[in-house]
Amino acid sequence: MSGTPASASAPASASAAPSGAATAAARDLHERVLRAWNARDAAGYAALFEPAAALVGFDGSQVPGDRVEAHLAPIFADHPTASYVWKVRDVTELADGVVLLRAVVGMVPPGRDELNPEANAVQSLVARRRSGEWRVALFQNTPAQYHGRPELAEQHTEELRQVLRQAGPAPAAD
Repeated sequence: MSGTPASASAPASASAAPSGAATAAARDLHERVLRAWNARDAAGYAALFEPAAALVGFDGSQVPGDRVEAHLAPIFADHPTASYVWKVRDVTELADGVVLLRAVVGMVPPGRDELNPEANAVQSLVARRRSGEWRVALFQNTPAQYHGRPELAEQHTEELRQVLRQAGPAPAAD
């Protein structure tokens, strides 16, 4: 299942507004990360990270960029992973060639066509451009539990249900 990134929200200040190219590059990089996950492609996923990058997983795992493939390969080999559905909330340029993307995500378990609200998360991706290429410097995937605020949890799920409905049915698994 794939998601379709939504339009970026306006940044807090005009000076933080990333160029159109930086915004597009960050969105594209985020989408490629999630599509690689959905394809269960550990090598493709890892190739998007700088060697000195940091990956912080949903369970709190902290993985250096040069260990991402080794971390994911057994997960994909041994577990039927759920597929991401996502919506980009905003993109902010932190410095020339450094962009922060924030998104909300949900997951559709294998063999199902509805989100599992317990797997909802918020993601932060810091992308850096070096030699004209954008790569992940930091990717953090944090559970969206909204303690004591069930209305926010439901809003998160409903927002992603709309993305899922617009994306159409998932392709058949191989």
